[in-house]
Amino acid sequence: MLSRVAERLYWVARYIERAENTARMVMAFSHLALDMPRSVQLSWRSMVTTTGADEGFEHHYQRDDERNCIKFLLADLDNSSSIMSSLTAARENVRTTRDLVPAEAWESVNELYLFGKTNAESGVGKRGRYAFLSEVIARCQQITGLLAGTMSHDHAYDFIRAGRNLERADMSSRLLDVAGIGLLAKGEDQEAFESLLWINILKSLSGFQMYRQHVRRRVSGALVMQFLLQDRQFPRAVAHALGEVESSLANLPRNELPLRFIAQVKRHVQDADIDSLLKPEDLHQFLDQIQKEMAETHDSIVDNWFRLDRAA
Repeated sequence: MLSRVAERLYWVARYIERAENTARMVMAFSHLALDMPRSVQLSWRSMVTTTGADEGFEHHYQRDDERNCIKFLLADLDNSSSIMSSLTAARENVRTTRDLVPAEAWESVNELYLFGKTNAESGVGKRGRYAFLSEVIARCQQITGLLAGTMSHDHAYDFIRAGRNLERADMSSRLLDVAGIGLLAKGEDQEAFESLLWINILKSLSGFQMYRQHVRRRVSGALVMQFLLQDRQFPRAVAHALGEVESSLANLPRNELPLRFIAQVKRHVQDADIDSLLKPEDLHQFLDQIQKEMAETHDSIVDNWFRLDRAA
């Protein structure tokens, strides 16, 4: 398999996962806005901060109100992390690798892109937002399941699995970071709404029911952090996703250096002392380090398999 083909498959998975996770985040935050009393002002800008696109947002928008933040995350093609940018990039990467993925996968990705192109603007408004985001999430999950169920689990699929789970681990850590910093605007008393905040973080990752099933205790910051960071059975927990990345990289040739990087970040997550991360500044510092290590893992994958001049 050519290195450029492997790279495109890797990015197909990352873009599809990014579109789904962005839709989940926006939907959970919108639900939170409905649950909160009118006296509480939510910081919609925190979602932009989660994706690491503050600079791009400030360049194109003067106000960080609800509509501008939602439009930036859903439909703005100038934002490389928006849903439409992710779907556009995923479609292009699948189009150029159609000989390696099932024909149904190309058709599903193309249909999702066309759906997003037609309906993204309607999803910015409150009235059409839930329907649009639900459809994006459902179609992304359909594509993920289609690839898992109809594609040979060879090296090509290993690159897809590595990209998907590395993106998933990164987004889960970013959502935890937002929860730690606080979704409420500065100056608001958050203690009365702490449980509601953490419940919405769980719901954004479809983890509320599994949390109840396995933890069986009330929702608290420490328990949610432990579940979403260190649980090895929940697919969207950081530890589980990193384990999937490690498993997929182990099947690939010349994997010593990337495996070393992924083993390091996985060990740091599993060995973390949750009680020491209860302060927002400590949690942010820890998650920032984890995200840097995941970025180093990504760079190692790129240098090792996608850039032959570096690998040589």
